[in-house]
Amino acid sequence: MIIGTSGHIDHGKTSLVKALTGIDADRLKEEKERGITLDLGYAYAPLPNGDILGFIDVPGHEKLVHNMLAGATGIDYVLLIVAADDGVMPQTVEHVQILDLLGLHRGVVALTKIDRVSPARVEAVATQVSALLASTGLAGSPVFSLSSVTGLGVAALRQHLEAAAQNLTAISSGGGFRLAVDRSFTLSGVGTVVTGTVFSGIVNVGDQLLVSPSGLEVRIRGIHAQNQPAQNGCAGQRCALNLAGLEKSQVQRGDWMLTPFLHAPTHRIDVRMQLLDEAPPLKHWTPVHIHLGAAHVTGRVALLEQETLTPGSTALAQLILDKAVGAALGDRFIIRDASAQHTLGGGGVLDTHPPARGRRTLQRLAMLQAWQCRTIPEIFAALLDGSPNGVDLTTFAANANLSDDELRRLTETVPCVIARLRPPATAFSPTRWQSLCDTALNVLAREHAEVADSLGLNAEQLRMRTSPQVTRAAFAALINHLLESQKLAKDGSWLHLPGHRISLGDVEEKLWCEVEPILAAEPLQPPRVRDIGRMLGVDEAVIRNLMRRLARMGRVYLVAHDHYYLPAAVSRLAEIVRQTAADHVKGEIYAAEFRTRIDTGRKLAIHILEFFDRVGYTRRVHDAHRIRNDLLQF
Repeated sequence: MIIGTSGHIDHGKTSLVKALTGIDADRLKEEKERGITLDLGYAYAPLPNGDILGFIDVPGHEKLVHNMLAGATGIDYVLLIVAADDGVMPQTVEHVQILDLLGLHRGVVALTKIDRVSPARVEAVATQVSALLASTGLAGSPVFSLSSVTGLGVAALRQHLEAAAQNLTAISSGGGFRLAVDRSFTLSGVGTVVTGTVFSGIVNVGDQLLVSPSGLEVRIRGIHAQNQPAQNGCAGQRCALNLAGLEKSQVQRGDWMLTPFLHAPTHRIDVRMQLLDEAPPLKHWTPVHIHLGAAHVTGRVALLEQETLTPGSTALAQLILDKAVGAALGDRFIIRDASAQHTLGGGGVLDTHPPARGRRTLQRLAMLQAWQCRTIPEIFAALLDGSPNGVDLTTFAANANLSDDELRRLTETVPCVIARLRPPATAFSPTRWQSLCDTALNVLAREHAEVADSLGLNAEQLRMRTSPQVTRAAFAALINHLLESQKLAKDGSWLHLPGHRISLGDVEEKLWCEVEPILAAEPLQPPRVRDIGRMLGVDEAVIRNLMRRLARMGRVYLVAHDHYYLPAAVSRLAEIVRQTAADHVKGEIYAAEFRTRIDTGRKLAIHILEFFDRVGYTRRVHDAHRIRNDLLQF
């Protein structure tokens, strides 16, 4: 069990931790010289059953709340310390507010320095503390009166903490590994070490992790869990990780050590937040300081349901951060004012990758309501029902912190259709999937009715007319499903309903038999329409009408103005484009290099590359083109 101290400066937090554990948690020279805690301190005490109590001692000074917050997230049990001579003080109140906003509802109160006051004063302060806690999750917490100097009452508190540790509900080790780094240092002969509280998962010696948000890869060389050498560390423990492949300067407080699939740093987080009763009204786009995990960043609050949040109210909001952070569903956060002098409120993380636009739409707000469901299966089912474009399973798993096995079990439990022909996999509710299928078939039926001499649509055209927000990867799976179920047919790159055909007349077919060998003779540089007409002694308009009809049938492609290519030639050009990208250090295709490879003029080379941009095979990036990662077949 990890116990976190809290309370006003000079109320005896560090002295009590020493009385309980025998360890002075003040580790800095300045702390020992001045007699006050400036940064987080750590102490450990063994239990009779072999478990270990871990203590995080936090500073109580009003200017060091940021350090207090770095240690408060991730603790299991609160040790609120109030000096009997001073009673409840400003930082006592603020610390209690912070603990409540962080959802910490298990704890105990220690009234210290009772050797300095009368029994009546002790009783009065106990009443004062009970009144302070009455409206929080710590209401009814037991109160122990003690003196760290004389030792009176310390044993009773220690016994209570031991019992609380034995009754603590075991924390699930599911999900990926997440450790919030609160300290990094270098040990001679050991290397870089980071410490922090493990939020989820398990890590073993030899595992590969990522530092987030930087994305640096590290290997775990050694582990200390609860101050003891160990082969693994798990959720609910404080761990020190010895890292291979990383310098101390490359990791700092606020970073995360993560299982790779969880690395998804973000500048935007959708949250449910609460404003303190004592805080001023919070306006939309207010600048704030944000504390999440061990991180401290600045940013703004974008209210999603109103322009101003009144004191004591809760609301959906989006935090727009000035620096990328790591986060996951359920993480708790605190916001303080722009001067970092006053705590304003806090809440819980809902979605770590929300849209920058349309964040106030009814559909988006419905998605956030889904993220507030009680269990992961309920959340997933609600998201499927409200997502016509499907749920990206990679993003969902990272936000909900689900391993591959956990995600697989979830998708087997909650009815869904998974489009996974190629990454990223997208899940649809069965109803939504069927609706997409029906819409795609209806689109083709309208195309056949309205354009009689059109064979159909290519994949990208069909996607844009069916549901442009569905990813190309998901739509490719939908097309594959419709083809396999024989509800859809394909000729070349053209998709159409089964039974739909267009054909050439006898005269046109005879003319095509003369044109095709001409196109095949120079497949990568076919002659223009007017040149074909001249070669065959046929009017240019007749050839042009024939080629347009053939293009609708999928038997040729209009790649550039007046340049029609056979399907085999287009496939060859596509392969040259891919090879050109593969040979470039950045995977880019430039017109000059491509022109050389196909031995043609620069203008035609540019037209060919623009054709591949149009059909979705490549995309333009400044002066270059790149192969798309979400290809639809064309």
